[in-house]
Amino acid sequence: MPNNVLFNFIAPLYDRIFEVNKSEILQDLLELKSDQLLLDVGGGTGRVSSQFQNDVHQLILGDFSFAMLRQAKKKNAGDQLQISSLELPFPDESFDRILVVDAMHHFPEQHRAVAELLRVLKTGGRLVIEEPNILHFEVKIIALLETLALMGSHFHTPQEIQAMIQGEAVQATVHLPKGHIAWIVAEK
Repeated sequence: MPNNVLFNFIAPLYDRIFEVNKSEILQDLLELKSDQLLLDVGGGTGRVSSQFQNDVHQLILGDFSFAMLRQAKKKNAGDQLQISSLELPFPDESFDRILVVDAMHHFPEQHRAVAELLRVLKTGGRLVIEEPNILHFEVKIIALLETLALMGSHFHTPQEIQAMIQGEAVQATVHLPKGHIAWIVAEK
């Protein structure tokens, strides 16, 4: 389980510390449409998914930290819901798009979390995971710092995340642009 105390402590400062990722790549990978339901799991303050809320019918922002969700509510970032990645409170095949940005390494039992994400993804839907690529030196330093901070983080290579998804009989591709970020895209 992620160190909720730490996330609760940094929640009011989070958007000042981490800049908003206005990635055109992420927008292209999501392929959003106005009639779709988008679920952002581990979405924190909504710093990323809030930029897409006008592109979809509904954005649900889920996070384990109530303090992070409180920050999202202040800026009207979707509909906020306190959730665990291991027990999503939605019926099977509920969402057209699911987004996980810089959060997968905080999920406990990541194989189980992937299965849960795919369970609530509609057939024909798309899961987009953005994660720091642990194969890069600077991400290894971040991983070490998170270990020292007792955050319970566990980083995987993009190919390992791809294998988790494909282990659930869903095809996934890895996108590795220049830099330390990787995108794993699954089509159900």
